[in-house]
Amino acid sequence: MDDQFAGVSSRSDKHNPRLDEELEHEIQGMLKSGHSTRSEEFREVEPVAEGEPDLGADPSGTLVGGVPVGMTADAVVARAELARWLDRADFPSTGPDLVEAALDHRAPDAVVEELQRLPEGETYERIGDVVRALGYPTET
Repeated sequence: MDDQFAGVSSRSDKHNPRLDEELEHEIQGMLKSGHSTRSEEFREVEPVAEGEPDLGADPSGTLVGGVPVGMTADAVVARAELARWLDRADFPSTGPDLVEAALDHRAPDAVVEELQRLPEGETYERIGDVVRALGYPTET
């Protein structure tokens, strides 16, 4: 079969072309309008109730869900980056053991350098202990 038409290579090979076109037609309204086109109200996602916080948005930043009370956006990002490179299996550990674990997980240099700042002789049970030892604020 000759792929002379635009979009042929991006089509599914699980269905025949007719079914692909039917599926594409079904979602055209949603793609063009930017919102659901369902007519049944019970299928729509309910909006946030009046007086309730919108947990899906942080108007002053890029963090989905906002920033926990007592923390800063920088602390949230730092904690997430540390947690990204350390597994639960890495705990409990000392600072040097966490540095080794981060190196084993091929963590970026910035993460390894941050873990190298941990005080000597301490054992850390979880990522929250590591973040507190590094001086980042934690949620209250």
